[in-house]
Amino acid sequence: MSETMPPLATENVQDYPRPPALEPVPHQLRVMLNGEIVAETTRALRILETHHAPTYYFPPEDVRAVLIPVQGTTLCEWKGRAAYFDVQAGSKTARRSAWSYSSPDARFHALASHVSFYASAMDACFVGEERVLPQPGNFYGGWVTANLQGRIKGAPGTEQW
Repeated sequence: MSETMPPLATENVQDYPRPPALEPVPHQLRVMLNGEIVAETTRALRILETHHAPTYYFPPEDVRAVLIPVQGTTLCEWKGRAAYFDVQAGSKTARRSAWSYSSPDARFHALASHVSFYASAMDACFVGEERVLPQPGNFYGGWVTANLQGRIKGAPGTEQW
């Protein structure tokens, strides 16, 4: 995937909408685990929600890793019920490190079966050529890039906003 991608535009997470917006991503995304590309796409979707780093979702056919379903789900008031997966690449398994909505609420129907990865559990995640940082905290799965401005939810003291 060597297409020329547009640069990351400056965005303020405080300007993101609530309820969240769903939009296509005009950049190549890549996820690495155990020295392998476990997911790569130019057809991703992202969720933008006030005070959150964007959360990126890969079409299932662009995920190369073995996804092993795990017990437990969570409920998002906007998207519906998420199922979780261990991600396996070769001899390495990242526990409960990916999730998907098999039957999202109508407004987010396009997300059906797309897979998102916790950057904190992977060796590296990229938007274009930029290596992302995980959204602060242990719950949210957003990917922080240098173009983001504003206060990102997840750090201590921000969980209840």
